[in-house]
Parts: sequence; structure tokens; C-alpha cells
Amino acid sequence: MSTMNVSNKIELVRNILKDITRGADPGELKEKYRDVLAKISPFEIAVIEQQLIREGIKPEEILRVCDIHVDLFREYLKGVELRGVPEGHPLYYLLRENDEIIKLAEALTLYANAVINTTDPESKKRNYQLVKDLLYKAKSEIRKHYRKNQMLIFPYLERRGIEAVPRVLWGKEDEIIVSIRKILGKEPGGTGEYDENARKVLDLANKIMDLVFRENKILYPAVWILLTPGEWKAIHELAKELGYNVPVEKEWDPGVEPVYPYMVDGTIPRDKLEKLPGEIKKAMGEIKPDNYEIRKPGDVELETGFMNPVEIEEVFRSLPLEITFADENDRVRFFTKSKLTGGFPRSKTIIGRKLEYCHPPRLEGYVKFNVKLLKEGKYPYREFWTRMGDRIIRVLVVGVRDKEGKYLGTLEIVEDFTDMIKNPGEVLKKIVVL
Repeated sequence: MSTMNVSNKIELVRNILKDITRGADPGELKEKYRDVLAKISPFEIAVIEQQLIREGIKPEEILRVCDIHVDLFREYLKGVELRGVPEGHPLYYLLRENDEIIKLAEALTLYANAVINTTDPESKKRNYQLVKDLLYKAKSEIRKHYRKNQMLIFPYLERRGIEAVPRVLWGKEDEIIVSIRKILGKEPGGTGEYDENARKVLDLANKIMDLVFRENKILYPAVWILLTPGEWKAIHELAKELGYNVPVEKEWDPGVEPVYPYMVDGTIPRDKLEKLPGEIKKAMGEIKPDNYEIRKPGDVELETGFMNPVEIEEVFRSLPLEITFADENDRVRFFTKSKLTGGFPRSKTIIGRKLEYCHPPRLEGYVKFNVKLLKEGKYPYREFWTRMGDRIIRVLVVGVRDKEGKYLGTLEIVEDFTDMIKNPGEVLKKIVVL
């Protein structure tokens, strides 16, 4: 960090603002103030911004400095901790997402301070609305970013016996999401409550920036050292499915097959262990690699995992619905019976039967007509509601296709919705926001 005190740093940012107001080129300012501005942490920027708002400078003006600061700060962190990350690599995009998250945190700090430091009710209300808009954006973008850590990065650490770090980080990530929900869930009713919520937003912004630090300086440098190209390939493919918060402008392909956590030998080579950030080493404790063999003899390999035939059968029986599958020629190949709920009566004698013959003659034409619509691709599914005695049943008829779009068959899904329809109040009482 720079040896400048806060007063000097405030004056520096004030001078940059003056230069911007005079029409100076941001690229030139970036080079002019590179050495010192890059080393001002987001925590210090928050203090500086609060002082500038007290002096009457508008948040919109201060935000013009944020882009320069975040750009330089990213370069500083990358130069210190993460050398050689190629453009298009998943880590490249995760770091770019953190750039945007820092900007969000800085903007939240600015407008929360603007709420607190104004006495005019209309200005306070207007600034708080801007805070809310930012919180909604933060909830969406931050959650998507964290989900990639939680689902894609952490399993590779856990496989190597590094369990404490993912648990701590996930806990902090979850705390931030819960805080955003709570703030948005309490609409201010007066001046005091506006200020109270704004102070909570300031605390939230600090937590967000702290987590960005932990990711950029601890988590990402650690996985950059530990993970192989095949592991990054798997992460990148799945991250694109989950979605990045920044444009994927350049593709990255290491030319190897994707490697998933269950395929990894969790033993960490000594040379990699020695290169890990000190914070990771302190938090690791005794490392016991998780080399559990998830794939077992007799397993059926599916795209999303492995199960043996007994497990498959019992999983289907444990679903709160029943299904019937007919092939592309409308012949029944498979059906399930649920232990939890009842559907239409069926027996093993329907295997090989024409699908329409599994319904009353008055419905045969209707069944064939809807299956024809599915085969023609006019609908992905058809939905019907009916009764069985006092039970209310939903029937989905779904067209099943392979990845190339070839029609494989028709799936009929039968679900009992009686309780949800007749007792919606009781169902609503059971809802828990996770």
C-alpha cells in the first residue's frame, strides 16, 4: 500500500476529478496516477468517497474515478498474484466479474453515503431508490458469480482435502446474499429508517469488497497453481452454462478433455503446495485428499453421473410423480410407480403397447393428435389437468429429443397437485427462502 495518508489520497482523488471535469483523457489520467492510485484499496476509497460527498461532490462525478481506480487495482492484483492468465480463460472472466462487483460495491458506498449525508427528504428518497436499484443488480450478479465458485471451483479444492477455505468463503458469500435480501425486504418508513438501511448497505459494501480481496488474493491464486488445463476446461464449459456476468469475447481451449473432480487424484505435489498463498496454507491444517471412488462396477454412465440399475429403479420409485415413456414409434418402453403418490393404473403388460391404446377409445384420437404436434416440433410439451376421484392431477406430455434434435419418444408425466390447489395457504406457510 502507498505511504500516503488519507488526506493526501483525498486530495489526489479530488485532483483527478478536477482533471476529468476539465475534459482530460481517462487513459492519460490512468498512466499519470498509476503508481499510487492502483495501491489505494477499495476500503480506503470508501473513506475518501464519504469525505468528498460531505464536501458536496455529486456521486455521479465520483463514479467517474471508480472505473480508473478499479482498472488499475485489477492490474495491481494481477501483477502481484496472478501472472500469465490468458484472455478467455475462466479465471480471466472470474476476475473481470470481480472488477464489476467492486464497482457495484463502490457505487453502493457512494449512494448510501449520499442518503446519510442529506437532510432533504426528497433527495434522501431519490438516493435510496438508486441504492435499491444497485442492490437488485448486485443480488443478481453477485449470486451468479458466487455460484460458479460454489459449484465449479470449490469441488476441486475439496477433492484435494482443502475443505476449510471453501466452507469459510461460502459462508461469507451466503451472508452477503442474505444481507441483500434483508435490506430489500425492509422498506424504509421515515428519515431514520432510510439512514439505518443506508448504514447497513455501507457494512454490506465493505463485506463485498473484503470477499473480492479474499478471492483475488487467496482463492484464485491457489486454484491457478493447483488446477490442470483439463480441470479448467471443465470449469469453463460449465461456467458458460451457468452464465458469466461479463461478455465472453474470446474463446479459450487448452486442447484437452475436461477433467471433473471425481477424476482427480487429490494428492497435492510438494512443489505446488509450496507455491500456495500463505493464507491458504494457514487455513488448510492437515490435508487428507478425498480420493473416494464414486464410479462403481455395474454403473450406468449418464451425462450427469453414475447409477446402477437398482439405484435407478428405486430413484424412480421415490419420485412424487409417475412417468410413462413411449419410443419414436409410439410403443411403450418404460413406466414407473411411485411410493409417494398414485397416478393412473398401469401394469407391466403395457410394455410394447401402442401409446394411444393405453387410453380410452374416446381419447385415442386426441392422444395421437397431441403426439403429432410434439413430433412436428410445434410444442415442447402439452399440459392437461384432470381428476381421479377427489384428486386433482396434472399431466404433462413431453417430446423427448436428443442433442441433434432427433425425436426419441414421448414422455407422459403424471403429478398429484391436490394439496397445492386445495390448500395453498398451508403450502405457502412451508416456504423457506434458502
